[in-house]
Amino acid sequence: MLFAYLSIIALLVVLASLAHRDAHIRHATVGRQAWQQIAPLLIRLPLALLAASFLAELMPQALFARWLGDASGTLGILVASAMGGLLPGGPMVAFPLILVLERAGAGTPQLIALLTAWSCLALHRVLAFELPTLGWGFVWRRWAATVALAPLAGLAAAWVLALKG
Repeated sequence: MLFAYLSIIALLVVLASLAHRDAHIRHATVGRQAWQQIAPLLIRLPLALLAASFLAELMPQALFARWLGDASGTLGILVASAMGGLLPGGPMVAFPLILVLERAGAGTPQLIALLTAWSCLALHRVLAFELPTLGWGFVWRRWAATVALAPLAGLAAAWVLALKG
């Protein structure tokens, strides 16, 4: 994870150096805009992770291990895919919840299926944004095209893990 952060910082330094050649770009202005965007996350993310830690202690671990654990197999991947499609909220809800489920014994393929379904299906976003603006025809076609992605991602993850171990 440290490598990823260092890679991003190196990329930003290279991009800033390239942009420095253009006299129209004001780095101080860009820095202020970046700070305005990241500042709310610096408050929300630690609080969300703290809440997730408390929630992890309250969750029935045996139940989640049974339905979403490594031993749940394909059924667990399908359950996780359905949960991901129904999971409301943005990343400040989804990612801490995934950490909680991981601590409760959920398997990696199941969590990948859950996260993929949350990203691709997201019923709350469909109802709030897609359906009112794009209509049933588009929503139906998009869901038909993407509904299999989450289970396939979970199965692919299980296959990769089986090769590894």
